[in-house]
Amino acid sequence: MSESVFYRFAPFIQDYIYRNKWDELHEIQVAAAEIIFDGDDNLLLTSGTASGKTEAAFLPVLTHLWENPSKSVGVLYVSPLKALINDQFERLEELLEEADIPVTKWHGDASPTAKKRLVKDPRGVMQTTPESLESLLIRNSSNIFRLFSDLRFIVIDEVHYFMDNDRGLQLISVLERIQRIIGFSPRRIGLSATLGDCTNAEKWLCMGTERTCVTPICKEGGRRIRLSVRFFPIAEKIPNSDSKTLLEKYYEYLYESTHAKRCILFSNSKGEVEENIAHLRRLSEKNHGNDCYLVHHANISPALREFAEKRMKSGELPVCTGATVTLELGVDLGHLERIVQTGCPLTVSGLVQRLGRTGRRGGEAEMRFAFRHDMSLPPNDFYKEINWDFVMCIAEILLYTREKWVEPMYLPKLPYSLLFHQTMSVMTANGSLMPKELARQILTLSVFKNVTKDDYLLFLRHLLENGMLEKSEDGSLLIGERGESVVNNYEFLAVFSVPVEYSVRHNSEEIGTVQNPFPVGNQFALAGQAWEVVELDKKALIIYVKHIQGISSNMWTDVGNEYVHTRVMKKILDVIKSDEEYGFLDASAKKRLSDIRALCRNAAGGEMISQNAISSGTVSEGERIVLALSETVFAVFPFLGTRGMAALVFALRERGFDANLWLSRSIPVCIEVRSDRGKTALISALNSIRSNGADKYGFHIPDNCEIVGKFNDYIPRELLKKQYVEDYIDCDELKNIE
Repeated sequence: MSESVFYRFAPFIQDYIYRNKWDELHEIQVAAAEIIFDGDDNLLLTSGTASGKTEAAFLPVLTHLWENPSKSVGVLYVSPLKALINDQFERLEELLEEADIPVTKWHGDASPTAKKRLVKDPRGVMQTTPESLESLLIRNSSNIFRLFSDLRFIVIDEVHYFMDNDRGLQLISVLERIQRIIGFSPRRIGLSATLGDCTNAEKWLCMGTERTCVTPICKEGGRRIRLSVRFFPIAEKIPNSDSKTLLEKYYEYLYESTHAKRCILFSNSKGEVEENIAHLRRLSEKNHGNDCYLVHHANISPALREFAEKRMKSGELPVCTGATVTLELGVDLGHLERIVQTGCPLTVSGLVQRLGRTGRRGGEAEMRFAFRHDMSLPPNDFYKEINWDFVMCIAEILLYTREKWVEPMYLPKLPYSLLFHQTMSVMTANGSLMPKELARQILTLSVFKNVTKDDYLLFLRHLLENGMLEKSEDGSLLIGERGESVVNNYEFLAVFSVPVEYSVRHNSEEIGTVQNPFPVGNQFALAGQAWEVVELDKKALIIYVKHIQGISSNMWTDVGNEYVHTRVMKKILDVIKSDEEYGFLDASAKKRLSDIRALCRNAAGGEMISQNAISSGTVSEGERIVLALSETVFAVFPFLGTRGMAALVFALRERGFDANLWLSRSIPVCIEVRSDRGKTALISALNSIRSNGADKYGFHIPDNCEIVGKFNDYIPRELLKKQYVEDYIDCDELKNIE
């Protein structure tokens, strides 16, 4: 135990430490206490799950509050999830049971009585979400000063979850607006388990404050990790007993991995979660097992989600919960024996976060991955026969276990959907504002520092033309009739939305789902095939299609919110090029990887991954990444991340090539190119792009290209295109073309 730090804590905290039989403070807890006690900087705490980050922040913060009680809420705790708030509420109540420091939950499901009590006598700790703070600013702005006039600390949990999206920028914007009302900026403390390079996280945490940020570097104790990857070849397109047996083996493995265990079964979609749990319940019933399978995702009611969380926390009885990202964050679920993942997490960060749910408090962390792939599909271009998420999973495991690398967070430059939201929120809170005053209030928020006055003027004119705003006789702006219907909707408080999915059907067969309602005549790719829309039923959410030959000209470059980093793509290439056998793969997975490597090596005479051909001078770098699928159709494999691939697509189009990105799920596998000019001309263009780069501001961007945003319908098309260029296209990546 660090004696000097321990005796600086309030007596009730010392008692809590003794009562819970702590042998010592973690290194991060000592470092955080010294920084909070002896400085005035913002603080970023990043370390593994269950390393004591929450206590590292709260023990010295609550000591400050105990020694010098605040005249308002003293600590504001912000979480992305109500479940995390409920979990922390119980932990803080135990910690504070001997201190006169109340803890109050403030979100949509919290007690109205407790909220009224806090407004009447504001003090202690308030736990909330960005949406609830937004609601306070809109509907109870008169209480803001009373609640936060002596606010000392703002603790933001799961920083990595907030940073690179509109919700995180909304939080920063709301905190700045509160600061303007109270006249100062409280210290901020960010908590995160999965950060690599902390530079952008520190910038994000300090936005709108004049403080610098300190991130203590602490050695994390080594822990054992057990990883395994299983591959199941199946035959879904062949309706016979053999195909059913193959699929049954997949579900039997999931059952064997979860039965009689305390675990989470993660999947990447709500539909897959539901499908998996339904099959596991059937197998459990068949084997006369207990019904220990639960579901937890955003479409499940709060009551059922809380039931699942409490069931996982209580006792040692077996329980398996199927979940999406909703259980990825740091809710304490007690001792979990295993994590099972179907498919691959979208990022290394997601893998690390999910792995961190098990092996807490020094135990062994175990994670099993299960993949299934339909091997009965008809022969296709070789890269369409590869399940790339399987290869990406291997790459992510290697990046984390061997290189300790996690994706750096990206800070969006032009969050126009949020610009609409905050403009309407400020207008609602104020009632009316002169245009110059509205512009001053909005454009001085740090999240909008890249929005020009001219673009904001264009934006306001658009809102006036569409009835979102209106002008009074004295020239001030008011919420318009259309605007009233938007801001008075409960869903307005949140800047994120659940995407609508359209079922894609060919005759009576469902091909899959897409989020874009492609209009009649548009072409797109799905399940490795090209389709043309023949009918769109928006009411029933169905797109009827017909199969077409060749490559679709209207691919997926028009939407972008899921990003794969270039370093992940380079590691995928390393895995394909290597002959190494990985010990975490089972025999079937090893065979599948071997088959994938052979597919790539045999493609176009092996040029795709042959380094010997390059070093000998028989194949140029540009030639190596271009494969001819026919005399006029080519596939380009630069192994760039999503933003770099988008840049290359438009750079090729600028040079007259019909180029489209081919995605496997969210993985930017290659660029498909149609050209009568031949392979030599394409290689020459690629070499020129690699050498000379490209100017993304000169690209011709189609009207349907935009980054998905909840309020995009209210934003001028030219601004959405500008956002797409700024935040979705990265020409600096072009120098990394393989």
